[in-house]
Amino acid sequence: MTRIPLPDSFLRLPISHRALHDRSKGRIENSPAAIKAAVEAGYAIEIDLQLSADGAPMVFHDEDLDRLTDETGPVNARTAAELGRIRLKGSTDTIPTLAEVLNLIGGKVPLLIEIKDQTQVMGETDGRLETATAEALKDYRGEVALMSFNPHSVAHMARFAPNLPRGITTSAYDPDDWAPLPKEVCDRLRPIPDFDTTGASFISHEGRDLARPRVAELKAKGAAILCWTIRSAADEALARRIADNVTFEGYLAALPA
Repeated sequence: MTRIPLPDSFLRLPISHRALHDRSKGRIENSPAAIKAAVEAGYAIEIDLQLSADGAPMVFHDEDLDRLTDETGPVNARTAAELGRIRLKGSTDTIPTLAEVLNLIGGKVPLLIEIKDQTQVMGETDGRLETATAEALKDYRGEVALMSFNPHSVAHMARFAPNLPRGITTSAYDPDDWAPLPKEVCDRLRPIPDFDTTGASFISHEGRDLARPRVAELKAKGAAILCWTIRSAADEALARRIADNVTFEGYLAALPA
C-alpha cells in the first residue's frame, strides 16, 4: 500500500487542537470562531468528525451533545440541518459541517482531520463517515491529512482518498483511561500494529507517552511523529525532543520565524 508523505507544513506549523479555541473569548472547540482565529494566527488546525443521521460529516468531538451544547443525546441521531441549528455553549456559533469548515479555511493553513470512532470499540466500521469525508474533500485544494484512533477507518481512507496522507492517532491505552473500551482492545492497539497495513505515514501519539520504544522505532523507519495534547510551552519543549510537531491548546505555541 502506497504511503503518502505528510507535507512539511504539518511539521513546521504548530497544530491547534480542535482549532484555536478559548472559551473565555467565546471560541469553543471545533467552532467556526476557533477555526477563523487559527487561520488568522497562521496555525495548522486539527478538527474532529462525527456523522449526522443523514450522513454528513460534522465538526464535533463528542459522540453526544451534552458537554458542548444545551441539547442531549447522540450526534448521530440528528440531521445535519438540526445540528446546524444547535448553539455551542458559551458562543453564538452552531455546529458546523466539514464542508463549512473547508470553506472557512480555504487552503490558507494545513488541516489535520481526526475521524472519530463510530463503533465505540475500535471495530470494523460501515464506512459511511469515511466515504462522506472523502466526498467532501474531493475538490478541496488545501493541504489535508487524515487520521483516526480506529485503524479500520484509516484503512477505509486508504481506499476512498488514496492520494491524501493518513496516519494513526495513538496512545498508551491505559485501560483505566479508556474505559469502557475493552482491555484486550487496548492491549492490541498499544503497540501500533496497523501502521504498515494501513499505509500510514505518521502517527499522532499521546504526549506523555512519547518515550515508548515503538515511537522511536517508527521514527527511525521514517514515520512523522506528531503528538497530543500539549498544554504549555514547557511541555512542548519536552515533547519536541522526540516529536516532529505538537498539537497544542491552552497557550500560544511559538510559530516559526
